[in-house]
Amino acid sequence: MAMEVGFLGLGIMGKAMATNLLRNGFKVTVWNRTLSKCDELVEHGASIGETPAAVAKKCKCIIAMLSDPSAALSVVFDKDGVLEEICHGKGYIDMSTVDADTSLKISEAIISKGGHFLEAPVSGSKKPAEDGQLVILAAGEKALYEEAILAFNVLGKKSFFLGQVGNGAKMKLVVNMIMGSMMNAFSEGLVLAGNSGLDPHTLLDVLDLGAIANPMFKLKGPTMIQSSYSPAFPLKHQQKDMRLALALGDENAVSMPVAAAANEAFKKARSLGLGDLDFSAVHETVKDLHYPS
Repeated sequence: MAMEVGFLGLGIMGKAMATNLLRNGFKVTVWNRTLSKCDELVEHGASIGETPAAVAKKCKCIIAMLSDPSAALSVVFDKDGVLEEICHGKGYIDMSTVDADTSLKISEAIISKGGHFLEAPVSGSKKPAEDGQLVILAAGEKALYEEAILAFNVLGKKSFFLGQVGNGAKMKLVVNMIMGSMMNAFSEGLVLAGNSGLDPHTLLDVLDLGAIANPMFKLKGPTMIQSSYSPAFPLKHQQKDMRLALALGDENAVSMPVAAAANEAFKKARSLGLGDLDFSAVHETVKDLHYPS
């Protein structure tokens, strides 16, 4: 019998993930704040839930993939939210990238109604989501993790169980903080190469043969040189993750000057109106400093 899941949030990531579940024989009931976004998934065989509560009522297992902590909280706690229908035997899996405090709040609320909770943020953006190649960073109730592994195997190439709620959120923030800092160093390098009379494409070839070769530079480099930033991972979300990572650094008294500088660059990019572009558009802030408009 096909496993039935609810899916809340059909942004860049959620849409790709829900489509994968449908393709792999799962029965999926979807909800999105803008309900018209559900129509495309209905063509793949999804049902629509009018509210998060309606999805939670219908499905034993509910997955959420939302943009930020406030969206993650509102889907649970607002009127017609998940909490109204969560009860004994139902599982709620939040795959959004949020801070540990947000995860704990949601976890406590779900458990207080007799439900089971797992946080399971993912590493990977649009293409890995479409290809079912995400890395899933789960924490919370082990039994729910074991139940969800069938779905996780469709959505990801590897899943980690990291223990208590909060650990998945923290691991994700550390990963995205490193990625955001690297993207800034990479942007500065591309602009420095170009402004020094070097071919940035040659820089990409040299980097790709060395110890810091990585899929991000290889994938993003050519589009950055063309100033093309189609959003796989929107810059405003990367800046949100830097902010949350820096707060985690504050809590743990970890000095993070590189991440702090990267966060300022992403904030600058947002102020220039680049928030909805790919996070690689931070490249424009480096160019902008050299060529004041």
